[in-house]
Amino acid sequence: MFGRKPQPASPAAEDQPARLKDAIRAARIESAERSSVVVDLRDAELARLELLNEALDPLFADIPADIELFDRGISHGDTPRLWVDVIAHIAMGRDKRTYRFVQDGRYGRKIIAESLEPDDIVDAVTKYVARRLVERERALAQDSSPLTSPQDEREARVLRSRRRWRAFRMFVLGLAIGTAVVIGAALLLTPPS
Repeated sequence: MFGRKPQPASPAAEDQPARLKDAIRAARIESAERSSVVVDLRDAELARLELLNEALDPLFADIPADIELFDRGISHGDTPRLWVDVIAHIAMGRDKRTYRFVQDGRYGRKIIAESLEPDDIVDAVTKYVARRLVERERALAQDSSPLTSPQDEREARVLRSRRRWRAFRMFVLGLAIGTAVVIGAALLLTPPS
């Protein structure tokens, strides 16, 4: 284009692209083989979790329909999980044969049960579901005791009245202090006459 003529390629340079193409092709084949192994492992994990999910069907059939505490399902992701509820799930261990029942908590994950046998995990999930149902019953029992006696209502009214007067007094005190500060600043900042 600018007066230069392209140099003819040497025979050694022609061999390099062919070698690079072969290397890229070999790398793609290796990647495909690795990804197929990963896909096979994930499919095996999903199959094991689906079998466990079917084993849990009788347990979840016993839970009354009006209790919406549990939301069971399998999530398909990098690590497939069988969710029991919002905070507990079952995942496969590193060896892809061990079931690991885990609960997420305030301080991290807690392993509830770990076993190679699905029956052991079904037992652990049964105990977990029973504990959650008892916790729910206790929480509902504590909420069902509203203020019923007239004396309790009177005391609550008196407490609300005291809080209102306390808030009003604090407002008036703050207003007085603010006014005093503004007047004091004005007196200090005005030049003497």
